[in-house]
Amino acid sequence: MATRPGNETSSHQLIEMDQFETGSCQLESWNHSLSTMSAGDRVRFALKSFPGVHALTSSFGAQAAVSLHLLTREQPGIPVILLDTGYLFPETYQFIEQLTQRLDLNLQVYRSELSPAWQEARYGQRWEQGLDGIESYNQDNKVTPMLKALEELRVGTWFSGIRRVQASSRADTPFVQRIGEVYKVAPIADWNDRDIYRYLQANDLPYHPLWHEGYASIGDVHTTRRLADVASLEETRFNGLKRECGLHEINV
Repeated sequence: MATRPGNETSSHQLIEMDQFETGSCQLESWNHSLSTMSAGDRVRFALKSFPGVHALTSSFGAQAAVSLHLLTREQPGIPVILLDTGYLFPETYQFIEQLTQRLDLNLQVYRSELSPAWQEARYGQRWEQGLDGIESYNQDNKVTPMLKALEELRVGTWFSGIRRVQASSRADTPFVQRIGEVYKVAPIADWNDRDIYRYLQANDLPYHPLWHEGYASIGDVHTTRRLADVASLEETRFNGLKRECGLHEINV
């Protein structure tokens, strides 16, 4: 059973990479070992063991402060990749400013080569054009900028704050997986909402301001809905047509 916030494991539980075989057996062993660690020890192990530049992606969503704090307290100055669509809520941009100053973030902002206005002039409002329109929009504003970030920053280890309870598409999220040559690490994959609350409280960290207005998952203004306005959590994004923006389905 995974350890929870406030129940840190001792450093002797950290494992050296050369103890594992290569390939799927290696990943299986890492995931088994990581499942016995606290989130903090998972972060420390990954920072110590996995290769290349380490970076964290953040959408600065409802509970983003947890991962930002976990990573920056262990590696100050770690690149924090933000994919800015130009359509984030004003409160999100304010939240970004707040956490950037509070945690002294090394923010790396990536965007589509075309401005939002130019995209609308060329394609129209793709978020109103069904699933195909949304996927095309996400490809240009999320996936392509992320691939550019990974390449330009020479990222070898990508940290993410995604959790299994957030959506059915994330239910099987491993603690570590390999995507091409990049290791992707999800230190809080097994956390529930109570774990998040306790961590935020213990470290005097804020939720996104829209959390208190009923927004459980926060993305672009045009495709984000309050939980009270839809039938399920998974319908709070992309008009209920899909849950993922493509970022966590990426093929490097």
